[in-house]
Amino acid sequence: MLRRTFLALAIRRPSRVAPFEADITPPPGAPLCLGLVKPAGTVADPLRARGVVLYPGRGRPIVLCALDWVAIGNGSQDQWKAALARAAGTEPVRVAVHTVHQHDAPGVDSSAATLLGMDGVLQSSAHARASMARVAAAVRAARPRTLTHVSVGEARVDRVASNRRILGAGGRVAFVRYTACRDSPHCAAPEGVIDPMLKSIGFWDGAERVAGLCYYATHPMSHYGKGAVSADFPGMARASQEEFTVYFTGAAGNIGAGKYNDGAPETRKVLAGRLAAAMQAARAAERRHPVDAIRWSAVSVRLPHREGSEFGEEAIVAAMRDTRSELKFRANAARYLAWLRLTKAGRAIPVTCLHLGPAHVLHLPGELFVEYQLAAQKEAAEPVALAAYGDYGPMYIGTAKAYTEGGYETGPVSRVAPAVEEILLEAQRRVLRRTGS
Repeated sequence: MLRRTFLALAIRRPSRVAPFEADITPPPGAPLCLGLVKPAGTVADPLRARGVVLYPGRGRPIVLCALDWVAIGNGSQDQWKAALARAAGTEPVRVAVHTVHQHDAPGVDSSAATLLGMDGVLQSSAHARASMARVAAAVRAARPRTLTHVSVGEARVDRVASNRRILGAGGRVAFVRYTACRDSPHCAAPEGVIDPMLKSIGFWDGAERVAGLCYYATHPMSHYGKGAVSADFPGMARASQEEFTVYFTGAAGNIGAGKYNDGAPETRKVLAGRLAAAMQAARAAERRHPVDAIRWSAVSVRLPHREGSEFGEEAIVAAMRDTRSELKFRANAARYLAWLRLTKAGRAIPVTCLHLGPAHVLHLPGELFVEYQLAAQKEAAEPVALAAYGDYGPMYIGTAKAYTEGGYETGPVSRVAPAVEEILLEAQRRVLRRTGS
C-alpha cells in the first residue's frame, strides 16, 4: 500500500507555470506586413514574444505563445512549433503559436519565401531564424512556479471594436469599415456583430499572481504603413499592466476599430487606454479556483481550398512570375501557391483547446470571423476564450453566409471555401467536449 501511494505521488506532480519573454523587433530595412507596407525604418516601440509553459501534474508540457508579428504561416508555423516544443520538452501538437497581427511588424512564411526565391521581400529569413532562436532560448530559461490556482474574469471593452462589414440593400457588403474610418457616413454605423468582452485568465502561486492571459477580438491597428515598427495599441495596453501579461487576438477577421478610430496618431493612445482599462477591470473581476487538472485536446482538420480559376495553380504561378508586377503582389501569389500546394498534399491544421479549471481556451488558424468565437461560447457552460491568427496559410476564414455577401474579407484574401464553417465548428465542438486526441 505504501509503495503504491509513493508511486502515485511520484507520477502526479504539482502543476507549474513558467512565463517567458523575448525581443523580436526587426532590424532596419526588414519587410513589414509580409512586404505589403513600407519596410522597417524607425522603432516606435519594441516587439515582444510572450507566453507561458504549463506543466500539468500529468502529461507533457503545453506552450502558449503570442508574438507581436502580423502572421506566421505554412512551413513557418511548423518550424516555430517544433522549435518551442524542443525547448519545452514536449511535442508540437501541444504548442500554440499565435500572432497579435499588428501591421507595422514582420510576418513569416518559409514555404512562400522558398517559392518566391527572393529573400527580403516578404520576410527577412535571418531575422526570422534569430527571433525563433531567442524565443526558444527564453522557453528553456523560463523558471517554473507552482501553480495552485487559476482565476477567470471578463470585462466589456468600451468603444474599440466594430464590425468591418456594413451591409446594404440585398444583404451585400456596401462598405468595409477598415482600421481607420473617416469621411464616410458608414463610419457612424452601429457596431454590428462583435464580442465586446475581454477575457482574462490568471495563474497563481499561492497569493501571488504569476502571469495573466488576455483575449480580445479586434484588428490591433490604429494607423500603420510608414515604416515605424510598433506593437500598436494592444502592445501599449499590455505594457501598462503591472503584472506579466500575454495578449492574444481573438476571432477578429471581420472586426476592427474603424468606428472609433480616425487614424490620427494620437488616437492610438486613446484606444490603448480603453483596452488597458478593460484589462484591469477583467483582472479585478477574476474569481480564483484551485487547479485540479490541466488538460489539452486536439483535432486535426483539412480545410477546403477556394474554388475557381483565379484560385487555381496556373493563375497563381503566372502572377508570382510576372516580372511586370510589384514585388508585393508576387509575394502574395507565393503565399497563395504555398497554401494551395500544401492543401493538395493533404496538410492538416490542429484545432486545440486548453482546459484549465473552469475555463476553456481555443486555438484556431487564420483571420477567423467573430461568429466562430461567439458560437464556441454557446457550446460550453464555462467561460471560453479564443486565440485566432495561428497558422496564417488560409488567411481570412469567413462564415458560409459571408461568402454570399461579397466584401474584402471573403474576396481573394480568403483561400478557403465556404464549407470551412461546418468543418471548424465541428472541430470546436469536439475539442470543447474533450473528444479530441
